Amino acid sequence: MHELSVGSRREVMTYLEPFMLGEMADYLKPVEEMWQPADFLPDASKDTFFDEVKELQESTKELSYDLLAVLIGDTITEEALPTYESWLTMVDDVSKSEQGGWMKWVRAWTAEENRHGDLLNKYLYLSGRINMRAMEISTQYLIQDGFDIGTGADPYRNFIYTSFQEMATNVSHRRVAALAKKAGDKLLSKMCGVIAADEARHAKAYKSFISKAMEVDASQVMIAFEDMMRKKIVMPAHFLREIGLKMGETFGHFTDAAQRLGVYTAVDYVDILKELNNDWNIANVTGLDEAGEKARDYLMALPNRLLRVAERIKVPELEYKFSWIHS
Repeated sequence: MHELSVGSRREVMTYLEPFMLGEMADYLKPVEEMWQPADFLPDASKDTFFDEVKELQESTKELSYDLLAVLIGDTITEEALPTYESWLTMVDDVSKSEQGGWMKWVRAWTAEENRHGDLLNKYLYLSGRINMRAMEISTQYLIQDGFDIGTGADPYRNFIYTSFQEMATNVSHRRVAALAKKAGDKLLSKMCGVIAADEARHAKAYKSFISKAMEVDASQVMIAFEDMMRKKIVMPAHFLREIGLKMGETFGHFTDAAQRLGVYTAVDYVDILKELNNDWNIANVTGLDEAGEKARDYLMALPNRLLRVAERIKVPELEYKFSWIHS
């Protein structure tokens, strides 16, 4: 354990600043070495462009309705995500220096994430199966409506949320990749696979930020973790809607499709919580005050409680017709 007199979150964030700068290379790649959407998609400057588009469209024909719906929901989420940079830069108790560790991380993370929505959007456009205008309306709604994830401006809650969220998106993209491969769409499978790999790297980074903060402010980090789990982790797309619908009305149909496919389920939620408990060694953290101990007890008991609930959830049967997908 490192010794640090913690009077506020600001001291901890100052302590984390050089760690963020020093460890950034482990979790982010140089721009020159990264994949770009153009690496996967037909090149309009080549004579083979239309043949490649036709081949892409043939590959999408075997994708199920639910799989398309989940892919579109994931795409809308990814397209909205770079706008959340404004949320992360409003976190309290962090240096707002443009060259500081936190600001450098947020910009680099946002730049990597921006590629995901670009790639999936172009793929869906070329597929010919999507009502792009309806999808674009949903994207604009989601960015306009914003999101309330219960973190406020607290850095600990933000790190906990992003740790969980990056792990969840990794699961979703990996599962879509597997289903696309099974349906014969090797291109989509490869695309979702590389996006999932990005999400896994990002999750490791955010989890490392919490591990480092736990070294010097364990009780407050533990209490923040408990608070986030009591509120429940909501997805960034929970306000998802289509034209003519109220804010959030489409999100339930999107998650129903994901659950029918097994792309992301209530059991996955529990598994992520278990993994975070293990990664942060929650059971063995020392130096907790009374409130911290109570928070730890809650977190250790929570997975079994949630699993009992998850196992009773029935797979939704009702199929909803999205405005995003051509009949």
